Amino acid sequence: MPANAKVTGDVEYRAGDGPLILIPRGPIEIQLAPDSAVLSWGDGGSAQTTAIPIAEYQRFLSEGVIEPD
Repeated sequence: MPANAKVTGDVEYRAGDGPLILIPRGPIEIQLAPDSAVLSWGDGGSAQTTAIPIAEYQRFLSEGVIEPD
């Protein structure tokens, strides 16, 4: 079941071998799996989604840049 959270700092992900992309600050939806977290957000009317390793997601939580609702 998805959970709601808020990005309050720098949360970045890499699409393939490309550069790091910054997720905009604001509300996100999180779907947890055993090895990853899928983050979804709206960006000017278009939905964006990325999957990050669960360890990276836990780091963002501990740094306080992702705050669960």
